[in-house]
Amino acid sequence: MASSLVKVAVAGLRRCTWNTLPSLRALSSTGTASQGVPQSVWKLGRLNHVAIAVPDLEKATALYRDVLGAKVSSTVPLPEHGVYTVFVELGNTKLELLHPLGETSPIAGFLLKNKAGGMHHICFEVDDINAAIADLKEKNIRLLSPKPRIGAHGKPVMFLHPKDCDGVLVEIEEA
Repeated sequence: MASSLVKVAVAGLRRCTWNTLPSLRALSSTGTASQGVPQSVWKLGRLNHVAIAVPDLEKATALYRDVLGAKVSSTVPLPEHGVYTVFVELGNTKLELLHPLGETSPIAGFLLKNKAGGMHHICFEVDDINAAIADLKEKNIRLLSPKPRIGAHGKPVMFLHPKDCDGVLVEIEEA
């Protein structure tokens, strides 16, 4: 009886083509994380920056420049976003120091709840922001504006709703 079952199993395997069986590489734990993931029309890139809301921009800038020795940009007002920004260069990424530009700034509201400041958002680069936006909408990720706006680097950006991103405010920026 057992030998009959083995013969049936072997015969079934012979009828299979190798294309229908998973490869050992696909089952390997050393394979890349993207195996088995459908290719997208857009690509998530590197971490561009981590943004920190600060109640005192001069004090925060001095900390990174004078105490920690980082290269720090000049202060840039971004009225369309309601913020002042300063970028701290870290070699492989940046910190973006954010300070309110007026009482209606989203950063003013953040600082009302977080008096000492704190991490506000993270920003990832994408190769095609319009394709990313269309795909994210299709996947029911809410966007915080109807269309991309120009960000601090002069490139289109879009913010994703933190409730759809594990509690983190995510910004995507076209690379």
